[in-house]
Amino acid sequence: MLAGAVGDSYRNDFSLPGTDADRALKVMQEHGSAQAGDSVQIVLHDEGGGGVRATAVRERVEPMLKEAATLEGVSQIRSPYQDPSAVSRDGATAYATVVLDSKAEHIPTEHTKRILEVAKSVEGDGLQAELGGEAARAAEESEGGAAEGAGMLGALVILVFLFGSLVAASVPVLTAVFAVGTALGLIVTASHAFTIADFTPYVMMLVGLGVGIDYALLIFSRYRFELLRGADRERANRIAMDAAGRTVFFAGCTVIIALLGLVVLGLGSLQGVALAVALTVLVTMLASLTLLPALLAVAGRRIERNVARRAARRQARPAGAPGERAPVDPVDPVDPADPVDPADSVPPAGSQAAYLPEGARWRRWAAAVQRRPWASLLVSVVALGALAAPALDIRLGFADSGTDPETKSSRAAYDLLADGFGPGFNGPLVIVAESGDGEGDGTAADAAAALRAEVSRTPGVAGTTPPLPARDSGAATVLAFPDSAPQDEATSRLVTSLRQDVLPPLEERTGAAFHIGGPTAASEDFASTVADRMPLFVAVVVGLSALLLMAVFRSLLIPLKAAVLNLLSIGASLGVITLVFQHGWFGAQPGPVEAFIPVMIFAIVFGLSMDYEVFLLSRIHEEWVRTKDPALAVREGLAHTGKVITAAGAIMIVVFAAFVLSPDRMLQQFGLGLAVAILLDAVVIRCLVVPAVMQLLGRGAWWLPAPLRKVLPKVELEHHEREA
Repeated sequence: MLAGAVGDSYRNDFSLPGTDADRALKVMQEHGSAQAGDSVQIVLHDEGGGGVRATAVRERVEPMLKEAATLEGVSQIRSPYQDPSAVSRDGATAYATVVLDSKAEHIPTEHTKRILEVAKSVEGDGLQAELGGEAARAAEESEGGAAEGAGMLGALVILVFLFGSLVAASVPVLTAVFAVGTALGLIVTASHAFTIADFTPYVMMLVGLGVGIDYALLIFSRYRFELLRGADRERANRIAMDAAGRTVFFAGCTVIIALLGLVVLGLGSLQGVALAVALTVLVTMLASLTLLPALLAVAGRRIERNVARRAARRQARPAGAPGERAPVDPVDPVDPADPVDPADSVPPAGSQAAYLPEGARWRRWAAAVQRRPWASLLVSVVALGALAAPALDIRLGFADSGTDPETKSSRAAYDLLADGFGPGFNGPLVIVAESGDGEGDGTAADAAAALRAEVSRTPGVAGTTPPLPARDSGAATVLAFPDSAPQDEATSRLVTSLRQDVLPPLEERTGAAFHIGGPTAASEDFASTVADRMPLFVAVVVGLSALLLMAVFRSLLIPLKAAVLNLLSIGASLGVITLVFQHGWFGAQPGPVEAFIPVMIFAIVFGLSMDYEVFLLSRIHEEWVRTKDPALAVREGLAHTGKVITAAGAIMIVVFAAFVLSPDRMLQQFGLGLAVAILLDAVVIRCLVVPAVMQLLGRGAWWLPAPLRKVLPKVELEHHEREA
């Protein structure tokens, strides 16, 4: 309610203090350069007669431009009829530059949409009008909703099949919905005080729905199992919270630590995204520990009736009928943490044995892996390595309007400008000349003239503008148009060449300082900064997570194994993203991978992978403590957790994959990367690689040096209520 009353104030800020592009912007602002502000382009196209110069076309366009100049948010408009360079050589395409009164991220979308409406008013009789620029792209962004709805519907269908009841299946979904709604309300309110990117809500919903349903499923499955064992509703609720609730709490803390690791990157609004997603995980965890038990108390009677009814049907089957399974050896009593489906597991009254069909299957699977651990391990690692290999060639950046859907006006404007003026026209490099302070240093205008002459001779530059003076004489600007599109790799090489090879000698000769700014250069700076700081981020996240696992499982090798396997699954996920979005597989528009995608996917997936790691290994560790038989511990651990891990993974995959349906390229990359990572982690890593590695390690898996054993605190992950 509070968020609905105050509204949101999202704004993108990908500036990085200390970078060359940031310095260029500050110099332009200090000296009053017109290039310091953002602009959009009204692109006109008419192939008939005299093109856009025709009298009939001009009589329609000029009144439209005058009207647009009076709109809110518009500082001034430069007409193509006053600037011959704004008309293409064939006369079919022209553009009017609409100078905005502030940065694009601070312009309300309503203002930009009004400019688009005014521009579109002249269309007809062969004349086409489109609006291009970053502000135009933001104004045309989808409101979302379809992807979230598809993901929730898919998760609900899986839960209905898993539990056999719509009421039971709705409890985890309802918990996730309330958790995500609460987190969104908090972030909307906080956006007035902090810099939070406009795509943050979609990432929050993406992660919140998957994590929320996942956490609720772990607790709810345990609750239903306790009902099946004969506990009353209150006792079943209490035991579920005391056992599975601890796992959820630890898992949530692990994800939050991984997300907060993004703070060490120091990347402006990306920190806001990380904090927002961490808050989402925190709220979903709290909802699972507070709202979920309350919902179970309210709906417990109907759930209990459904459990009893399905159990009675299963128990009434004749011996040897299809679906009948052999009971577990009474020596191995039913584990109270085993969230089996009551439709498949019916313990005889007064007996500690249980019929565990999925448990039997998973035992056989684990035994098969243990018979040939090296084969299972090598095949899995080679497959994951092959998927991860393309990530070594990943190119980070920001996709321009050329990757937008063809139905958008920003895409049409981009294509028209590229056809009429060249691909580099959509992303000019803004090179700023700042006069020096020493004696004998020339003026900014002289330095800019020398700059233009030097840059014009540089390979990869299609053309330059004359020096554009600022309000004072301390700075001047030259726009350089590359031969290639803004997101092309050739443009990245050009920026690097200018900064390293062309401008330094020119600075020595003129005494002036030169800085390359503009959106294209800023994107390059952001991407290179992410790449440079990524190793530190990975080291912090992996190190903290390994320490937590070492304290929980009292082992040195298990945390190392978990870190390596998680990195392998994340690498495979990034490799798939590279193949699809960078190389254009499956019909995707080729382009760079969004610069912040790798770090966000690493933080989210690393935390979620630890959830499954903790859930599986906690059960293996319990069997190890009880039997001291490493092979038996692996089989029993997988038998008791395999079903829940695969079900939870399936739900997350459905929720994440639904975002591939989004029209937004960034959300498509997020959805595909997270879905692939969870698929590989839940199926290949947890159900194949982990049993093989644990079999090979044997007793050594639980070795911990004595000095560490004394220093590390002992953490009891799950407390099981003991019966008299």
